[in-house]
Amino acid sequence: MTAHNTATGGRDRRCPVVIVGGGLAGLALADRLHRAGVAFRLVEARSRLGGRIMALDTPQGRIDLGPSWFWPGQPRIARLIEDLGLRAFEQFSEGEICFEDTQGAVHRGMGFASMAGSFRVEGGLSSLVEGLAARLPPEHLTLSSPVRAVTQEGVLLADGGRVAGRHVVLALPPRLVAGMHFDPPLPDAAMQGLRAIPTWMAGHAKFVAVYDRPFWREAGLSGDAMSRHGPLAEIHDACGPDGRPAALFGFIGVPADLRAGQSAELRAAALAQLTRLFGPDAAAPTTTALQDWSAETATASWQDRTPPRSHPDYGLPGSLARLRDGRLHLAATETAPEMGGLMEGALASAERVAALILTDMARPR
Repeated sequence: MTAHNTATGGRDRRCPVVIVGGGLAGLALADRLHRAGVAFRLVEARSRLGGRIMALDTPQGRIDLGPSWFWPGQPRIARLIEDLGLRAFEQFSEGEICFEDTQGAVHRGMGFASMAGSFRVEGGLSSLVEGLAARLPPEHLTLSSPVRAVTQEGVLLADGGRVAGRHVVLALPPRLVAGMHFDPPLPDAAMQGLRAIPTWMAGHAKFVAVYDRPFWREAGLSGDAMSRHGPLAEIHDACGPDGRPAALFGFIGVPADLRAGQSAELRAAALAQLTRLFGPDAAAPTTTALQDWSAETATASWQDRTPPRSHPDYGLPGSLARLRDGRLHLAATETAPEMGGLMEGALASAERVAALILTDMARPR
């Protein structure tokens, strides 16, 4: 997502709200403020918008390299998809599930890897990012602009620019926030609280293989597989709603420290594994991609290289509430009041922070 790149537009600006982070939470917050008539400035370290939402572009369409699914009972993302004129479709799950044992032997009809009942977005989740960005004034979005410090007046950018605002919103994983420079410093309890919150999925890596057709479906396979042999621990069908683009993806089960510098070896081993599971057609993809989120310094801290064993009980600890008299906010999905870690949580967090800011802005000065 390189549109709206106004990297030099953030120098010495003042606005009511400064948003740091152009992922789903930051964009959703900007959208809410813009529709309420509140001016903002959003700064993003990457040269693209989307944060953990990222896609592989192929001639047939896009394939998600970050989050892929949402579920029934998540009204915010369902409403956003409808509001943006996008289309959701159900994850393909028809056919047998494969299971690979510790010796690499493949068994059909075993395992519990199916994502039946989940939904995806036609065109990939990057369509959400594009849709939100299109509703925002491009001159208010500043890309390729890491923040060097968070001050009492706003933020200081790495290029020397300053963006001042009454409210500063850090729409970033809390552990990344803990690595920022604050002037004056945050209380010790707040710093400890930030470091204690794991970044959801930041320690994981995703492998995608794209094909000219979904041949596994022709063989009566769902594309779902679990493995105790690896390197892919869990595999799913990643096709579009009509089978195009045709793709399989898997989560790499090798720990982050062991897979560092092993990209070529992991790709070869993953293709060999897909061939064992789904047959010889799997050995000849049109393209592959390996996205290691643990190596993304704009997503993962060193602590995130070891993922949590289960979904953390996310939320906003008391030590992180009302920072700097309620003018410094955290808006990552990990601080959401519900569905923390998920895209629904990112939207819930944006909703929470927007309500706080709009309430404050409505008070007489």
